[in-house]
Amino acid sequence: MLLVSAPILGVPEKAALSKVIDSSWLTMGEQVQLFEESFARMHGAEDCVAVSSCTAALHLILHGLGIGPGDEVLVPSLTFVATANSVLYVGATPVFVDIESADLPLMSLAEAEARCTPRTKAIILVHFAGYLANREQWQRFARARGLHIIEDAAHAPGLREVGTYGVAAAFSFYGNKNMTTAEGGAVIAKDPELLQRIRQARGHGMTSGTHQRLNSRTPQYDVTMLGFNYRMDEMRAAIGLVQLQNLQEWNEIRRILAVLYRRHIATRCPAVTVPFSGPRTSAHHIMPVLLPRYADRQDVIDELRDQGIQTTIHYSPVHQMTLYRELSPGTHLPRTEDFAQRELTIPLHPQMTSATVEAVVEALATAVNSCAQAGTAA
Repeated sequence: MLLVSAPILGVPEKAALSKVIDSSWLTMGEQVQLFEESFARMHGAEDCVAVSSCTAALHLILHGLGIGPGDEVLVPSLTFVATANSVLYVGATPVFVDIESADLPLMSLAEAEARCTPRTKAIILVHFAGYLANREQWQRFARARGLHIIEDAAHAPGLREVGTYGVAAAFSFYGNKNMTTAEGGAVIAKDPELLQRIRQARGHGMTSGTHQRLNSRTPQYDVTMLGFNYRMDEMRAAIGLVQLQNLQEWNEIRRILAVLYRRHIATRCPAVTVPFSGPRTSAHHIMPVLLPRYADRQDVIDELRDQGIQTTIHYSPVHQMTLYRELSPGTHLPRTEDFAQRELTIPLHPQMTSATVEAVVEALATAVNSCAQAGTAA
């Protein structure tokens, strides 16, 4: 089965894990610190905080900003549910915003403006599929209203522009991301004080960690704030350090494959459209396509699976999930809903070749053409 995404792991990661195991120091030590320094440097930042997941990163950012009950946060519905869940974690209310268009499935500026209220405190911009939102437009919008911009950059590691939009950016290193630590995440923040609050809250609000206390020769610590157990361990950090060495090369391979996909899809199955047709900076995390309205998506999924090709969907709209239908009844986002009904994610990862891309597009064209013929026959 050709998978939608596939991590690249090998001898260097095994060697890095062995060194950690041999050291007998398994959590929050030198590897985590080195990973934080390396990841921050890649993004032109002074520092970052490594955590257990992107969800934890988003939660810590909102918590560190003091957002809570009575506050509202603008979020897209075309995202993984964690984006909205993190707002609920701090007791605030996620307000769902429609996308700009089928070609630009990022949060709409006009819709965001329409949904702003005096209670709105922040915006979580999701760099969907690795494509970056328009920084200058959103910064003007946020400044005029006194809002915090938070970047959900789960799909966009390795891009220098990420982390420069607003107060902070959250990253994911889950197993299907451009680089992985199996589970894991990170926070980049401009304000050193905010970053320090996030760092302390990561480990139960304690004023020092185990490794710090070992080096300072004192077992004493205090707890000065509410904190959480969101630490990254040494083994994940060691894997991350190896992965970071390859991230830029892997992102470039993704870019080349995405260009090939667009070229072959336009030639072999022009009824299928590819979002983000205009030039836009991207880490090319996934390859979303939009099926024509006459195509039965499940039939296409089944046909590709029979050909040994996995597909998936990014995403089922969060506002239509049972929990959020109950919390935000009556929410209707027509562009998001239409996009989500027709979107299909096809394989994209650095282990693919140009021949693999051609094979996927050929299978996609066959499946879509079958749907067209079935519609004509009916």
